[in-house]
Amino acid sequence: MDSSSETSFPGPLATLPRPVQWLLLAVLTALIAGFMLHYALPAALLIGPMLAAVAIGAQGGRVGVPGLVFAVAQTFVGLLIGGSLEPAVLASFVDIWPILLLAVLTTVAASSLLGFFVSRWKILPGTTAVWGSAPGAATAMVLMAGAFGADPRLVAFMQYLRVIFVTLAAALLARFWVDTSGVELPATEWFPPLQPEAFGLTLVLAVGGGLGGKLLRLPAPFFLGGMLAAAGAHLGGGLSLELPPWLMGCAYVFIGWTIGLKFDRALLRSAVKALPQVVLSILALMLFCGGLAWVLHAEWGIDPLTAYLATSPGGMDSIAIIAAASQNVNLSFIMAVQMGRFLFVLLAGPPISRLVAKWAED
Repeated sequence: MDSSSETSFPGPLATLPRPVQWLLLAVLTALIAGFMLHYALPAALLIGPMLAAVAIGAQGGRVGVPGLVFAVAQTFVGLLIGGSLEPAVLASFVDIWPILLLAVLTTVAASSLLGFFVSRWKILPGTTAVWGSAPGAATAMVLMAGAFGADPRLVAFMQYLRVIFVTLAAALLARFWVDTSGVELPATEWFPPLQPEAFGLTLVLAVGGGLGGKLLRLPAPFFLGGMLAAAGAHLGGGLSLELPPWLMGCAYVFIGWTIGLKFDRALLRSAVKALPQVVLSILALMLFCGGLAWVLHAEWGIDPLTAYLATSPGGMDSIAIIAAASQNVNLSFIMAVQMGRFLFVLLAGPPISRLVAKWAED
């Protein structure tokens, strides 16, 4: 079907009233996210809504998340990441700097090389391929990518597909090395009692961070503004933020819907067409990181599971959960390497993506 046919026949949902489209989106989201939550699949409240929204958008859905709601959701994700920067983890950078430097630079170089080939071979365009290959926190990479000319929809496609691959591989390896069958993670308390002072501070930081990021004209202003505000309060003032699971769940749902609803049939076809090459690039990066983990084990005596979890390319929150459920791993080392790489990509990602995209076009 050509583009003119797609324009003439936008999809069976296009003629439905918008309230009905929203209802269909909500029901489909509940089914997919509920399934993922039941089986403890990674990023269920973000990937599930995004998949539901892709299905609705590809069938002609014409609903969309208001820009203000999306901005607020980005701000709370920024607060979550900024508030997770623990002084002890950052201080450990000094003790492990040779390992950290090796792990960060080689992984970023490998991911950039894969992004170069994905772009060079016209599988995905320019900076989109580089941001999609970047080994950082997936949600942060998607939010940052749009501010630097990449297509956040295709970046999300690459990033969250890699999150699924990496998380499943890490979970299988953890089960292979350590018997975690008897370890049960605590159930999520979705509506815990709120601390009024901490929650009030969180809301103030959300407003101040979002507005500050906009006034300072930061790229991805709401995400980065929230992250910097939370980092300053937590690291500088020792203040704790209150980000209950229900609030972050809502933020993830709105971000997933915003990304997914922007998919149309043509874009979905492009993503499916690129799927084999994207999967190969993900497997290549995972294989490289596995080799890097072996080097850390052979040269520095780090136990294999700790080394592998530390170098796994993405899914930082999922890796933290797997590491916490595994015994005899160095959790602080794992999070130090993961956080160090994330901060490096956050700072160096824009110039690296522009440079690699330029090389790929030459």
